[in-house]
Amino acid sequence: MAKKKKDPYKTIARNKKAAHDYILEDRLEAGIVLRGTEIKSARAGNVSLKEAYVQISGEEAWLVNAHIASYQAASLFNHDPRRRRKLLLHRREILRLDAKIKQRGYTVVPTRMYLKKGRAKVEIALARGKRKYDKRRELAEKDAARDIERSFARRKQ
Repeated sequence: MAKKKKDPYKTIARNKKAAHDYILEDRLEAGIVLRGTEIKSARAGNVSLKEAYVQISGEEAWLVNAHIASYQAASLFNHDPRRRRKLLLHRREILRLDAKIKQRGYTVVPTRMYLKKGRAKVEIALARGKRKYDKRRELAEKDAARDIERSFARRKQ
């Protein structure tokens, strides 16, 4: 079996659906503005990026529809789990992403959230939607590779 790469940062959440539904082209690291209860909940791993996407308005980038669960210990001062959260990017990066989004078929999706030196970061990717036949072909290739791997494993025994 292949060895897994050691992740240098603590991954909080992954968006596996993004790799399945989109062709991920260009990846960027963005900081994220979180409130106190949000970062505590994120450190506990209560984050879902399944339906999240990045929206650019003016010269600001926002993470929309990401779910960070309410923090149990903070009853009165809790946050809205699905609120828009500001992403911290350089202006030139935002303008480049905005130009690509205006082209037909491109969007920006978060692929994972992680902690780097105690700060929450989001990896975002410029993505182009996959067609249904692309998804089917990819699944068929994975199945074929798995079958080949099994046959080699049987021969070695």
